[in-house]
Amino acid sequence: MPTSEKEAENIEFSYLPTSTTNAVYEHKGYVFSYVEAHEQSEWVAYLLEDGKWKYSNLERPLFEQDPIVKTESAHWGNYKKSGYTKGHLCPAGDRKQTQELYDETFFTSNASPQLYDFNAGIWNRLENKVRYWAGKYDGIYVVTGGVLSDDLETIGKEDVSVPKYFYKVLLTKDKTRMIAFLVPHEKSNKPLYEFVVSVDELEKKTGIDFFPKLDDATENKLEASKDYKGWSF
Repeated sequence: MPTSEKEAENIEFSYLPTSTTNAVYEHKGYVFSYVEAHEQSEWVAYLLEDGKWKYSNLERPLFEQDPIVKTESAHWGNYKKSGYTKGHLCPAGDRKQTQELYDETFFTSNASPQLYDFNAGIWNRLENKVRYWAGKYDGIYVVTGGVLSDDLETIGKEDVSVPKYFYKVLLTKDKTRMIAFLVPHEKSNKPLYEFVVSVDELEKKTGIDFFPKLDDATENKLEASKDYKGWSF
C-alpha cells in the first residue's frame, strides 16, 4: 500500500479493489494484487488519462520476474513453448510516458497466459476502446485481470494458471460512469457490448470488491447496472 501521499497522488489508491491474498504491491504506474497459488495477479489497477499512451520510440524490454513480489513472480520460462503469450494486464501501450513506466509493464506480475488470437484480437480491441474512453471522459480508473479459480489449466514448471475469462472494470474519473466486461478466453469477432456485465455479477464471480471506498449510494447504483448506453461504442 502507499507509503506517502506523493506516491499515491497519481493513482488514487483510495479506489483500489480488495485483495483476496493481502499481497498488494505498487509500482509507479500501477498497483496489483498477486496470487502466488496462480502465479499471477488477480487484479492490476491504474489510472489512464488522455495522451498517456501517445508517445513512442521506446525500447521494448523482455519480460522479467518482479523484484518486489516477496514470494517471487512467475519465471518467464513457464511460457516457453506453452502455446500462450505473456498477455499484459496493464498494457505497455498505456504507459508510454517514460521508459521506466513502460518497462514496469514487462514484469511477469503484470502478465497472464493468453492465446495469441485473443490477445491480439478481442482483448486488443477492448484496450483500444479504453484509451478512447480515457480521452472522451477525461480519465478512467481501470481494474483488470483473469478470473482465477481452482479448476484451471496450468503451464510451466510453476503451474501458472490459464484463466478461462478475463475482465476489465472501468470507472470514470468523475465517478459518474462504471462499466464491466467479462470476456471468454477465446478468439471472438463479437462486438464489445456483448461482453458487458454488471460489476455486482463480476464481484460474485471473482470474490473481489472493486470499488469499496465509493460512497454506498454511488457504489450500489453503478455496480448494479449493466447499461452500456451511457458509453459511446
